Amino acid sequence: MAIKGSLREASLPDVLQLLTLGKKSGCLSVTHRSNFGYIYFDKGRISYASIVNRRDRLGDLLVKTGAISQSQLDQAIDQQGRERDKKLGEIMVGMGLLAREGLVAHIRTQIEEAVYFLFTWTQGTFSFEPDVTPEQQDVLVSINPESLLLEGARRVDEWSLIEKKIPSFDLVFDVDRHKLREAAVKLTDEQNQLLLLVDGRRDVATLIEESGMVEFEVGKALYGLITAGFTQRVGKSRPTTDAVSEARVEEHRNLGIAFYKTGMLDEAVREFRRVIDLREGDVPARFYTGLVHLRQHHWSEAVRVLQEVAAAPGGARVAVFHNLAYALERSGRAHEAGLALDEALKRGGATDAMVQTTAGVVALRAGDAQGADATLASARPLWGRRPPPPAWFHYAALAAALSGDLQRGIALLTEGIGVHAHAAVLFSNLAAMLERKGQVDDAIKVAERGVMEDAGLPQLHKNVGDLQYRTAQYDEALESFQRAVKLAPDLGADVYLKLGNIRFRRQETAEAVKFWERSLELDPGNAIVRANLDAVRRGA
Repeated sequence: MAIKGSLREASLPDVLQLLTLGKKSGCLSVTHRSNFGYIYFDKGRISYASIVNRRDRLGDLLVKTGAISQSQLDQAIDQQGRERDKKLGEIMVGMGLLAREGLVAHIRTQIEEAVYFLFTWTQGTFSFEPDVTPEQQDVLVSINPESLLLEGARRVDEWSLIEKKIPSFDLVFDVDRHKLREAAVKLTDEQNQLLLLVDGRRDVATLIEESGMVEFEVGKALYGLITAGFTQRVGKSRPTTDAVSEARVEEHRNLGIAFYKTGMLDEAVREFRRVIDLREGDVPARFYTGLVHLRQHHWSEAVRVLQEVAAAPGGARVAVFHNLAYALERSGRAHEAGLALDEALKRGGATDAMVQTTAGVVALRAGDAQGADATLASARPLWGRRPPPPAWFHYAALAAALSGDLQRGIALLTEGIGVHAHAAVLFSNLAAMLERKGQVDDAIKVAERGVMEDAGLPQLHKNVGDLQYRTAQYDEALESFQRAVKLAPDLGADVYLKLGNIRFRRQETAEAVKFWERSLELDPGNAIVRANLDAVRRGA
């Protein structure tokens, strides 16, 4: 289940300890003002961490430690410009500038520095989404969070002092050279490096950028120089309007994508709208806005936005038509969905696992179970060595069962749960199929495991209630059904029929009538409910 909260109520170290003790896997997102960072966990250990809109310090770190030269870093950056889908570290390994073991060691340091900087955020919000993994090209490590807590606590204490002198990174400082010469004191290496850059024009953000040091090192060094009176504040930076606009576009875009990836959808829409305000014709921002509408189940809005993107110059891509097809299908516009899907297939979607999966879903919803079964089966090898996502297992199992092969449907769901242990919908489907096979006890166990994974899924509570009702566990079924309808009041007429039956068995006739009447509202043609109500009223 997702975990959300405020950093004022729970500090980041406390949250890390909680996730460590629970051996959680997933992504912890942290926001502070316009900043956004995330930490990925694998069974309670940190596997990756980064801060959005913070320059990648890996290259600077490698130069600073002597692992590579500045000219080699420049070569790698030039190469990255031609291979934008690759991380800088992977490019350097490929160029022979760095051994992979050395890359992993430096990335570990980079990740630790990101976590330490996040520790200094004492305001904002955090959100943990289970089973979210880093992008495939990220180099992963395994760090015990507890090993970072002591150093993190020290830095938090120091940062609280630093912020009093340096409250923002747009401040500009200059050096009192005369006072510095007269003092003749020994400075730290970091302070000497900064003094080469502090000139009354560069702001703190630029000092961080050009020094190659992380925020804490620059802040600590500058704090010492300010306290000693060797540097003084002379104003704030004033970048040109064009530079501000371009920087702001990228900042909002990066934040929007990060929010989207971690499920913070309202925040994502806000950032993409800011991009569009600054650059009206920005196709990627509009596309991501359409994706957000999809995830929020705002189908008509998703259709409108994605149709606009498809018609825009450069917008007619596979991903656009694929997602448009899904939005149209969910809006009940099956014919148009098919046309959009055909466009996606023409533009290269025939070898795209997600496009083929969507084609199977559309066929299944159109009543072509065997066609869906074949299409979903053809999609599977397209995932390569990666396991398909929960949605593929969900629909592939349904297609198999509806094609008459219930046992294969059960096998697919069992396999899916093996690789997606927290996908509650797979437990729900498996429980229903086991019940159909007559394995009621196994079905109850599976459904109850699903409830433990996601207590907010109404269908799971209903499935548990149905199974308990079938085995005459009426008190337990009553509780399960009540949880289901509390989460989804319009879940189905049969739930209210059974709730009424249970109340009637308990001689709670007035309550039984209320539930039966609600059932009749949802299904006016239900003869059983009408018969029950007629019998009770005649008896009265």
